[in-house]
Amino acid sequence: VDNILIDEARTPLIISGPADAPSNQYKVFAGIVKKLTQSSEQSVEDEEPDGDYVIDIKDRVVYLTEFGVEKVQNMLDIGHLYSPEHSELIPYLDNCLRADTLYNNDKEYIVQKGEIIIVDEFTGRLMHGRRFSEGLHQAIEAKEGVEIRRENLTLATIAFQNFFRMYHKLAGMTGTAL
Repeated sequence: VDNILIDEARTPLIISGPADAPSNQYKVFAGIVKKLTQSSEQSVEDEEPDGDYVIDIKDRVVYLTEFGVEKVQNMLDIGHLYSPEHSELIPYLDNCLRADTLYNNDKEYIVQKGEIIIVDEFTGRLMHGRRFSEGLHQAIEAKEGVEIRRENLTLATIAFQNFFRMYHKLAGMTGTAL
């Protein structure tokens, strides 16, 4: 009960449905991002980063530099990565770059029996049956070389707190509920 009322209180319950079959683009972009190099720490704000991407640890974001965009364009043999005709490629690139740089095996997830299992960042518990959303899980699967499973579309969502507020009484073995 403590786990649900405290640890998982803000975790949404999601009703999801299957999306389209997984794209081969995850494998393509997982290979591309492995060839990119991280920028070294910059002491001067105005100076252009020297690598292909920059990681902002505090905000947990990663973005390509001009060098990185050019390198990706050359690897894909396309003119301009951010033009409208290539807009469908951007989510694959972003997710694979995030998966490769911000998500680490044995920290944010583990690989077990050919499957990616999320590790809860607060409790350290394995979260079987849970998946990262919006293509990130597929990008991690491509990074680790396991079978890429299809994405799920979120059809409805509710937090545990709001779900339990629908009931007049709660019961369980806990002092927390009191």
